[in-house]
Amino acid sequence: MTTDTEEPTLTVDELAARAGVTVRTVRFYSTRGLLPPPVIGPRRVGRYGPAHLSRLALIEELQHHGMTLAAIERYLEQLPPGLSAHDLAIHRALVATWAPDSAEDATRAELDRRAGRSLTEEDIDRLAAMNVLERTDTPGTFRVDPGLLALGIQLLDVPIAHETILAARTVLMEHTRSAAHALARLFKDEVWSPYRERESDPEHVRAMKSLSAHMQPMVVQALVTTFQRSLKEELRAAFDAE
Repeated sequence: MTTDTEEPTLTVDELAARAGVTVRTVRFYSTRGLLPPPVIGPRRVGRYGPAHLSRLALIEELQHHGMTLAAIERYLEQLPPGLSAHDLAIHRALVATWAPDSAEDATRAELDRRAGRSLTEEDIDRLAAMNVLERTDTPGTFRVDPGLLALGIQLLDVPIAHETILAARTVLMEHTRSAAHALARLFKDEVWSPYRERESDPEHVRAMKSLSAHMQPMVVQALVTTFQRSLKEELRAAFDAE
């Protein structure tokens, strides 16, 4: 399994298998400039790394939300430069939270293929504890949240105690729920209520429909960018104080 500090080692076939898409899809996204070019290794074979995998997963998630390729291209262009695979995975996980429940059934072999390795029972237990998957009544079959799977698999290799990851998840859930509540209230008071008063105006109705179509991706991007900056500042202050 590759990490951000390792040389890209995945072939295009391995990248496609890990992402759950076809090789043709990978190459199509590459020609559109949505994926950065691979690193050319020996024998002129392109090699891909974790950032390619996370970026591909983000593209698929945005497309799942109904965004056109042109809109996805604009979205990706607005992301801060130099995002790591983990940063992109967080983007994807946050985007996925706006989607309705889309859990999928997956076999153990499919999970291993997506992880790029054989998962242990301990790995499965940790993914279950993070609500990435749950066991079903059918042996060897799991109910998987596709929006969290890639991030959950990456967290398996983070040198942090499992209890710490769960505690961090609790903190994030608590504060993001609070932010979502405040944003929803703001939208209702400042946008929805005035709209109800002017819904007879065709021009205003069109503007509201356009806002509704773009609201979720814009809010998610703003939330992620703001959180990244705040977290960097807090970590810098915490470690500088030591």
